[in-house]
Amino acid sequence: MGFFKWVSPVVVLLYLVDSALVYSSSLSSNDLSKIPSELLDFAKAPVIVDWMVGIRRKLHENPELGYEEFKTSELIRAELDKMGVRYNYPVAVTGVVGFIGTGKPPFVALRADMDALPMQEMVEWEHKSKIPGKMHACGHDAHVTMLIGAAKILQEHHEELKFFLQGTVVLVFQPAEEGGGGAAKIVSAGALENVSAIFGLHVDPSIRIGEVASRSGPILAGSGIFEAVISGKGGHAAIPQHTIDPILAASNVIVSLQHLVSREADPLDSQVVTVAKFQGGGAFNVIPDSVTIGGSFRAFSKESFMQLRQRIVEVITGQAAVQRCNATIHFYTEERPFYPVTVNDKNLHGHFRKVAGDMLGIDNVCDKKPLMAAEDFAFYQQVVPGYFFFLGMQNETRKQLKSFHSPYFEINEDMFPYGAALHASLAVRYLLDFQPKDPLVEGKYHDEL
Repeated sequence: MGFFKWVSPVVVLLYLVDSALVYSSSLSSNDLSKIPSELLDFAKAPVIVDWMVGIRRKLHENPELGYEEFKTSELIRAELDKMGVRYNYPVAVTGVVGFIGTGKPPFVALRADMDALPMQEMVEWEHKSKIPGKMHACGHDAHVTMLIGAAKILQEHHEELKFFLQGTVVLVFQPAEEGGGGAAKIVSAGALENVSAIFGLHVDPSIRIGEVASRSGPILAGSGIFEAVISGKGGHAAIPQHTIDPILAASNVIVSLQHLVSREADPLDSQVVTVAKFQGGGAFNVIPDSVTIGGSFRAFSKESFMQLRQRIVEVITGQAAVQRCNATIHFYTEERPFYPVTVNDKNLHGHFRKVAGDMLGIDNVCDKKPLMAAEDFAFYQQVVPGYFFFLGMQNETRKQLKSFHSPYFEINEDMFPYGAALHASLAVRYLLDFQPKDPLVEGKYHDEL
């Protein structure tokens, strides 16, 4: 008989006599191991799957950029209202933070990012983006959908769980992950106050559906952007001796920047400097007055990251000076804050493997090699223990899905039950495994409930 198909009369009696005793004596390890698979079975029900697919397609048709996710948050709030889930809005401009549970510790958070990308969708299908030049090309529409799905799972099982569960699940629908540092604003707004742990996921077209992947420790790099204006003296291409050529100076800068990794960085300490922007003159026979270059830099430690930043400034100004040019450098940290390294908590890694293994089978819980991509989920991990993992969506019987940030990026909607159930299971099992020793201790709690 399934875990959610019965509630022991003894447990009910214990709950009525002393709710603080329930969690310590009523569930066996076998009971706990059944929770993830039973939540997955619930999420796979056709009515739930169709409901999630409908939400995702509405989101996909109406993509919004960072801090502009007003219709997205409106849809989220409408769904939470239907479920009777309380929430705070607005948080960090367009964010929504919901609450399921007692309103008391422990608090565990689940996060989904909401924003789209400024690119034109090239996939021709019935639910193609209706907004020119904007597209959900990184799967954030799926992330929002699965977190709403997790909320439904938790609410639908509220009556069964309340006999065992003390604590609160915090649902974080976050704006502006794509460069805007929305997670940092969520933290500044106090949304993670008293939260003990936070989990987040990202869809991954390179992993098979029904599999997940992650690792303990650093998993995603710290990242920043830079832009430099190199100024010289323009003139006719036929008389370069009367000019100070900023294109030549910028070319030397770009070559020298590559030496920062190949000749200054430890080969075992992964770092990347990429110049992806070069804007100069507009004529074949005119040397321009200035050139603008820009790019990104990434590293897996704060020390290496800050060293790269310093050396980028030194190399650009120094190489420009060799060519008699001046250089002005901007990092635009106000608009696009540096993203820290994403570092998964060791204890939460064990929790993740246990829960995901119970749901999917331990053979489908894979190790993930560190990636040089960046995630603002790292801002959460600077204030509370956090865990970020990747959810597979590749069906090997179908075509290979394109990678992130491609105008041909597509989502396999068959993964929705897995993501929703994993979110819910990670939260429920966390609350069951990390119950407070004294749940009646006074403290500052989320009084929204």
